[in-house]
Formats: sequence, C-alpha cells, structure tokens
Amino acid sequence: MPDIAQPKPASQPRARGDLRITSRERDGSSYIDRLDQAGALKALFPGVRGRLDAICVNTAGGVTGGDRFAVTAEAGPGSVLCLTTQAAERAYRATGPDPGRVTTRLSAAAGATLFWLPQELILYDRCNLERSLEIDLAPDARLLMVEPVLFGRRAMGEVLRSARFSDRVAIRRDGRPAYLDGLDLSGDVAATLDRAAVGAGSVAMASLVHVAPDAEAHLPALRALMPTTGGASLLAPDMLAMRLVAEDGHALRQALLPVLDRLTSDGLPISWRL
Repeated sequence: MPDIAQPKPASQPRARGDLRITSRERDGSSYIDRLDQAGALKALFPGVRGRLDAICVNTAGGVTGGDRFAVTAEAGPGSVLCLTTQAAERAYRATGPDPGRVTTRLSAAAGATLFWLPQELILYDRCNLERSLEIDLAPDARLLMVEPVLFGRRAMGEVLRSARFSDRVAIRRDGRPAYLDGLDLSGDVAATLDRAAVGAGSVAMASLVHVAPDAEAHLPALRALMPTTGGASLLAPDMLAMRLVAEDGHALRQALLPVLDRLTSDGLPISWRL
C-alpha cells in the first residue's frame, strides 16, 4: 500500500491587535482626530471634560506566546490625550519558543499633553513576553508615563519559577534621547527578585516619568510619599523619574495612587478606581 501522508497538526491560532489613535484640539477641548482598530484591540472613550481619554481593551483576555499587539497614538498640537487600560493586562504561559510581543509607539506634538497610564501588567509562570514603549515628545510637550508590573500575585500563591520578560522604554525629546530603560529577566525570576540587590523579595514594581515645566516642584512631595523601597530624582529641571518596588500589588497601589493623583491633579482615569 502507498504511504498515506499524515496531516500536520494545526498550529494554535494566535491573537493579533492593532490600535491607532490621534487627538486634536478645538476650542480648548480635545477630540478624536483619527481612530483605527483591528483584531483584539479596541478603545472606549468615557466623556472627560477638556481632554480625550481612551481606555484600551484587549478582547483576547491577555498575552501569550506568538501574540502580537501594537498601539500607536499621537497627541496632536495643543491637545490632551490620556491612554489607559480597562484592567490589568496578563501575560500567560507560553507553550512554544515564540514570545508574545507588545509594541507601543506614542508621540506628543507642540503644546500637547500625553498621559500613558496603563494598569498593572501581571506576569504568570512560564510566560514569554517582549514589550517595548517608544515616546517622542516635541520640545514643549508634557508627559506622564507609568508602567506597573506584578511578578505573579503573592496573595494567590503565584511564583515565577520559569519565565521570560524583556522590556524596553525609550523617550526622545526633539528627536534626542532623554530616557532609556531596559529590563531582562529569565529562568527562575522569583529567585532573582529575592536577591537583596535586586528586589529583596518584592514582587511588584513601577517606573514613572513626568515631563512638565513644574516637575522639579513636585520632587519633595513625591519623595515624602515614597516608602523606603522607592525613590525619585530629576533628570532635568522639567523631567522627573521615579522607581518603586513593593512586596505585592496591594502595597504597590497604596504607594502609587497618591503619586498619580498628584501628578494628574486628581484626574486619574476612572478605570483605575473600578
């Protein structure tokens, strides 16, 4: 009998998502100028006076190996654009070598204000995630950026014994590098975080950058709000950077929310309070 070729196993379908938003200013308020959304990324727009708020929603429910997500947004001249997420994002177990990739490219034009305020990214054991954030600012643009990450949920007994997470952040002003950050963790992430010089057992962290003419004036208040596991400093008179680590997600929020409330003038997106 002739050999009968066996069908190859079908590859597991992977999630794709692409979201593009541009804001414009008119009569002192900000509006949608352009919106394109495809695949598993959508945006909701709660009414907020004076600025354009966009809540990014991943309808796939998380990120796993082979997934591809991209967010591109621009705050047009003089406009105020605030981007956040509906809830915490989740990086789930990957079943193959291909990482999930999340790419975010943001820009703020002359006189614009940009808020990048996603809620926590939760990493699960055996996740494989590559993430990048690029922000381009006009010389007089304003920015508030925060990136909170949880390395498992301590209250649920989750421990990252085998995982990979690569993260890159780049901020440019007038085309020149102003802030570069990177993180690479792989293997037994929990053991790495247990090291005194790394996390001393903390499983939550956040990075924040604030660019505004009054950034320096906020520094004493932010330092007073920080626990001993956090700190803030000036990279320039109008550019402030902060790093915070915490024992778990609850402690991270307790320390982070007063900072965000101050820097947004109590204008933190509503999804953070739900």
